[in-house]
Amino acid sequence: MKKLLLLFIAGSLLVSCKDDKKADTVSEEQIVQDPRDTIQEMDFKVVDSKFIDNDSLWKPFEKDLDSMTAEVYEEVRGYVYEKSIPEIQEAVSAGKLTYEELALFYLTRIREYDRNNDFSLNSVISLNPNLLAGARQKDEDLKNVKDPHAIYGIPVLLKDNIDTEAMATTAGAAALQNNQTQDAFIVQKLKENGALILGKANLSEWAYFFCGDCPSGYSAVGGQTLNPYGRKKFDTGGSSSGSGVAVAANLAPVAVGSETSGSILSPSSQNSIVGLKPTIGLLSRGGIVPISSTLDTPGPMTRTVIDNAILLSAMSGIDPEDPASEMAAKPAFDYTDITQADLSGKRFGAIKRLMEDSLYVRAINDLKKAGAEIVEYEAEEINLPNFVRLLNLDMKKDLPSYFENYGGDVGLKNVQDVMEYNSEDTLKRAPYGQRLFQGIVDDSASEEDFVAIKDTLKTNGTRFLEKPMTEHNLDGILSINNYHAGFAAVAKYPAITIPMGYTKVGAPKGLTIIGKPFSEQDLLKWAYAYEQETKRRKTPQDYDE
Repeated sequence: MKKLLLLFIAGSLLVSCKDDKKADTVSEEQIVQDPRDTIQEMDFKVVDSKFIDNDSLWKPFEKDLDSMTAEVYEEVRGYVYEKSIPEIQEAVSAGKLTYEELALFYLTRIREYDRNNDFSLNSVISLNPNLLAGARQKDEDLKNVKDPHAIYGIPVLLKDNIDTEAMATTAGAAALQNNQTQDAFIVQKLKENGALILGKANLSEWAYFFCGDCPSGYSAVGGQTLNPYGRKKFDTGGSSSGSGVAVAANLAPVAVGSETSGSILSPSSQNSIVGLKPTIGLLSRGGIVPISSTLDTPGPMTRTVIDNAILLSAMSGIDPEDPASEMAAKPAFDYTDITQADLSGKRFGAIKRLMEDSLYVRAINDLKKAGAEIVEYEAEEINLPNFVRLLNLDMKKDLPSYFENYGGDVGLKNVQDVMEYNSEDTLKRAPYGQRLFQGIVDDSASEEDFVAIKDTLKTNGTRFLEKPMTEHNLDGILSINNYHAGFAAVAKYPAITIPMGYTKVGAPKGLTIIGKPFSEQDLLKWAYAYEQETKRRKTPQDYDE
């Protein structure tokens, strides 16, 4: 598996700073992949969760799952498996499928594939005990609902740093096992539009800004998430690992992730699905366990581009409690008008140093065939100084704010409290240590210095993207996976990744398109056109029954 010399993953930028954690500087030079491939099996300290009780997890569904016989499952599978939301809704409209059957289908697959067997993926942390009751109500209400939203009746899996009233919000951390909350703003929007909440997805603990030396996809509560295209062989990407894995393996139709710097783009590309990192503020961050109020955003993760547009639309709206949302978001905007997309005359920048990647070159040729114009250019070498310090300083203030305004009664106020709780039983609660949390506690800055750090990062990130866009009159910039997620993050530019193929050893890769702020509609159109031109996504073989 190809390794990044620098991993822009997990809502964080993990930089090797040796003993000087304040000297972190990142350059484009460091973002190039090592060209070697290997399928060596990964060695993990911990694989299975020590906190999830399977009996309790499945108790609410035991009797109902008995009704999903092999014959019924196969019939439902024909209408659901690898199908888009419009295709599922068509089956419901034709009377061939109910929302209850849809929910039971995904529950059956989660029970079959997610834990305690040779195919375990460990992608789901908890299930909504009210799921089936809600599905039955959707079936009943459908008779009287005029023009329902496309998300109506569709089960949605949420990354477990997004608050919901039906399940605890843990961020994968033992300290938050009893974090009972109200619904996050985007969850309220989903419900208003008729979505069903399926459950919570595993993640890299604390959105991968916690241990520093742990593998992506690991959390104390959820265990080690594994990639369905190669269990223990290919990285899941992080931090929205469970969201990416569950969607890829058809354990959920769609999922919501969150990103600070690569946390949607990374697991989406690593698991051969579509992931969109929106412009900061387009979607509310209210009720989401934070890393950085400067950079955090939720976003949709789906198997198809049209589903991505549907899920994004279902979550959109202005949250008066999130200043970035108030300044940026459009109320109830519909992003689904993308099916007539045309790439003719669109100009995309291709970074020359990435042209050694044969899948990238093939994707560029596919875009050309679809009518796009490609401009090859040398990317400027630009540093992102003090990136980790930005995350340290933001989380130091943002986590206490979350506990005060959104969190449940967990008896915690700050990062130091969490560290002390973990120290009481590090084998279960922090087997990989707490190095990044320690960095947060140790860091400090004046308000003037903090503002300067943010200004420099935004200036440098914007220059890296805007300069070639202006010089070459580009509509967007083409990247791979999450290679340039750090620049998009600090510049606050949106990005979308779409499956572009697989390496010789079977590892998925994504073509990533970075656009200007609030160009989500264009990104979705371009991604849809590329998807329809290529149809590169393949189902993971061991999960196709």
